[in-house]
Amino acid sequence: MITSCYRKQDGTLRFDLERDGIAAALAEPDGLLWVDIAASERGESEPLLRDVFKFHHLTIDDCFNTLIDPPKIDDYGAYLFVIVHDVMYEAAAYELTTVELDMYIGANYVVTVHRFPVDAVGVVRHRAEGNGLLISHGADFLAHALFDVVVDQFHPVMELIDDQVSELQERVIDRPERQTLQDVLALKHVVQRLKRSILPQRDVANRLSRGEYDRLIKRESLMYYRDIYDHTVRVEDMVDSLRDLADSSMNTYLSSVNNRTNEVMKTLAIVTVVLLPLTVITGVYGTNFEHLPEVTWRYGYPGMLAVMLVVALALVAWFRWRRWI
Repeated sequence: MITSCYRKQDGTLRFDLERDGIAAALAEPDGLLWVDIAASERGESEPLLRDVFKFHHLTIDDCFNTLIDPPKIDDYGAYLFVIVHDVMYEAAAYELTTVELDMYIGANYVVTVHRFPVDAVGVVRHRAEGNGLLISHGADFLAHALFDVVVDQFHPVMELIDDQVSELQERVIDRPERQTLQDVLALKHVVQRLKRSILPQRDVANRLSRGEYDRLIKRESLMYYRDIYDHTVRVEDMVDSLRDLADSSMNTYLSSVNNRTNEVMKTLAIVTVVLLPLTVITGVYGTNFEHLPEVTWRYGYPGMLAVMLVVALALVAWFRWRRWI
């Protein structure tokens, strides 16, 4: 599906132009054209990108590549090709979905391409329809608005993960079970994917905010891109903190399991020590020799049991005095 939004020089807004209308709007240097392409196949989108906008075929291949390309920025002279990642998180399944958003930033246009729905596009489109001021500041400001919403999508994801980490930290202490370990590992994998996504996006925001592309990014827009860079740095710090907390949860789980194992081994060792002298006594008096001492005592059997009971109680009392049990 191809949608478009065009702001003429006089402030008039037009939406969903046909191909000829897009070409005519592209030829107007004082207007601003935004074309959004949501398609998983090349179809009619490729001719529009190749023949109307004259984009390089390598960028078009990146747009329709089934693999997720890392965030990056390429300068093609007349336009910038930028890849950023939008993220969605299913907390119940510990499933993080990364959606690639490709942006072409020209002097009087922005073209966005994505294979799956991107929340940022819907949010910015709604703002453009409700308030034309969003697209009245030029292509660089429109690209900033899209990039800014994409980065802001990380914050609710981070809050969900932070809540899950807190819950897992309680579970690893109260119930260090195998399922808890699997959840900790799944959460560590999610945090690692977030790290791989936000790091290159930070570099993209940094390059856009430093004035490297003054032909297309106006000086007055640099402060807005610096704000995005600050947001990405903040997200990166949160990801590092969550990664440390996930590692801490893993270490706590291992410590809890080791403590339980040690408690079991200590209990078994105490039982073994208590039974060992009793086994020696019963072994001695269970030997089949004719002249065994005390074998003819009338109260020999009750006496042996009494001695065994006294020995066992004495050992238990000694263990309690040493605070081993």
